[in-house]
Amino acid sequence: MQPLLRSVCRALAMCLVLTGLAVPGAAAAPALPAASASGPSAAGKASETWTAPLSTRGRYIVDADGQRFRLKSANWDGAQGSWNGSGDINDPAAHHSGQNSHGIPLGLDRVGIAELLDDFRALGLNSIRLPFSNEMLHATAPVPDAAVAVNPQLRGKTPLRVFDAVVEALTAGGFAVILNNHTNTTRWCCGLDGNERWNSRQSTRQWADDWVFMARRYRHNSRVVGADLYNEVRRDVLDDPNWGLGDGHDWQAAAQEAADRILTEANPRLLLVIEGINWTGVPVDGLPHGRPTLAPVRTLSHTLVTSGKLVYSAHFYGYTGPHHSGATGVGETSDPRYQDLTRDQLRAVLHDQAFYVSEESGQHFTAPLWISEFGVGSEESGQAARAWFGNLTDYLADTDTDFAYWPLVGWSTDGQGRPAGDNWAMLRYDNAGRRSGILDGDDWRAAAWHRLMTAPQKTGPVPPTPGWHLLTTDHRDFVQSLSARSLGDWDSGARKAACPDGERLIGLSHTRGRGLCTDAPTVRPLHTPGSVPTVVRDERYVPAGGDWAPGYSKLQCPDGHFLTGYSLRGEKVSAALCTPARTVLGTGGSTLWFDRGDNRPPGDPGGDFAHGHYKGQCPSHSYAAGIASTHRIGHLGRPDALLCRPLTGENRVAPEDRPGYQGTLSTTPFRSGGRPCARARCTPTSRTSTSPSCAV
Repeated sequence: MQPLLRSVCRALAMCLVLTGLAVPGAAAAPALPAASASGPSAAGKASETWTAPLSTRGRYIVDADGQRFRLKSANWDGAQGSWNGSGDINDPAAHHSGQNSHGIPLGLDRVGIAELLDDFRALGLNSIRLPFSNEMLHATAPVPDAAVAVNPQLRGKTPLRVFDAVVEALTAGGFAVILNNHTNTTRWCCGLDGNERWNSRQSTRQWADDWVFMARRYRHNSRVVGADLYNEVRRDVLDDPNWGLGDGHDWQAAAQEAADRILTEANPRLLLVIEGINWTGVPVDGLPHGRPTLAPVRTLSHTLVTSGKLVYSAHFYGYTGPHHSGATGVGETSDPRYQDLTRDQLRAVLHDQAFYVSEESGQHFTAPLWISEFGVGSEESGQAARAWFGNLTDYLADTDTDFAYWPLVGWSTDGQGRPAGDNWAMLRYDNAGRRSGILDGDDWRAAAWHRLMTAPQKTGPVPPTPGWHLLTTDHRDFVQSLSARSLGDWDSGARKAACPDGERLIGLSHTRGRGLCTDAPTVRPLHTPGSVPTVVRDERYVPAGGDWAPGYSKLQCPDGHFLTGYSLRGEKVSAALCTPARTVLGTGGSTLWFDRGDNRPPGDPGGDFAHGHYKGQCPSHSYAAGIASTHRIGHLGRPDALLCRPLTGENRVAPEDRPGYQGTLSTTPFRSGGRPCARARCTPTSRTSTSPSCAV
């Protein structure tokens, strides 16, 4: 046991390297032919016409005019810190690649900011990911004059004021800016560096407060388009981050909290970028470890208080792998690195880890995907690493995926003109400001970059796309409707959930308390603007002779209202939330039972919103108007049925459109003055149960 423990400790202390230096290969490979300097610049300019702010439609990001805006980005790092965490912070040797950023974006000591932006345009970029640390926000000392030697207008400014000036220059130059909270403290990322989680050096509340501060700071600059909430969430020495456990290390919940606070307290126009979990476990063969990335999103996605603002992101480097930390030597496992995979294997793994969120449409997790970090060194000679870079950029091109290269700016010499700096940078500058890199004809990466920037992509208008969003009451209230929030605690002591304004509740699980919201098929808000929802706690709105679930307790919406939320006490239904519609709604409808099995429309619209639990879902052309439950033995007051009604038109749903329809109902549909069908006489409709669907 002792050798294993020593191995674990060495792995944690030395080798949990999740990003960092490239691993050179053993064999040299012939350089790819260089693209001309004019090639990438022809792919586009930051001054291309686009209208802020940005939002999302299905898998695409669009501008304010509904035109596709693909993030063709790079990371201008430095403000997150460059110090490696040991040695004299004033000694360049103690900084990543010998580059002391002084806590501001790199290169301002060597090149004028206008010239830097011209070089960014020459690469074909339209957007910049701009990392920062929480510590930078509170630093009061001005940066040294030497750190901004070629930009004297920045002398005497604090790091945050320099950051302000960089943001202003970028946006005035036509670039979209995505702010990225990279680290808690101002130092190089990543590994066991005290910045593993958003709350490693601060509380979740303090972290979210800083985000509200930053979002407010730039809210009048519409070209600051996004907030990338935290970089590479990963294990610390003692514990893993998780996705949905509800504790202090729950990244899914923390990101949800910060995103909603930004949208409601600071700037409702921003895109919210949420990266998956970068690493869990101890990198030792025989112990659990791996890179979950966005895989957990398939069963637990985010629903923001403002729809059309969510972007998911992931990072991929060739020297790491789906279960490989990236270490070499001590702490290295036998798991393959991404660069060890064949082209087809790589594509399959990347799809399962991240790309599925944009490639699988019409699901609760469907969103644009931004590969917000990938890169390789210009001095890389390993054939596997070079092939990986080509395979990844080809996959980005073939899937028309948004991306951001890491890093954008670096040095080629130290302050005395000796060779130094980060050869991963696309643009490198010596101490006299002379440029080298991907634009200058002798960089093997240029051909792959040129292919990526010039590959066919979707352009022009993107039609409005129906949204599907998940509700969960796993650990806390989840009220995503601003109008419902205005009611205060509308069912004290119960766990409450509500759809974003404009959407309706269309699905509910029998257990676990999950719900599904949508605005399909019209993509038009259904609610009356400014209206206040009605809380229903009893059967007062069930009309005489209109018992659609005999023997069951029913929470039914008033006429002209649709179901948007619910509350639970344990798993018992407590109340329903009903919102007035802006249009005339259909009546009549059918009863959808899901107490003995799934009962959902064909084609899986919205996806599995309660994995492993029975659930019912009304057809997309209908709305839910009520919830039925019973306290019979084995039911415990859980949701058993939904009343599904047509959105518009006839009072009856066509038989072939009824959820789970398998033939003609054996009773006459209920009409005014008639008698409800007996449950036992209805044709079974669920694929896996004998629960019927009765027309009413």
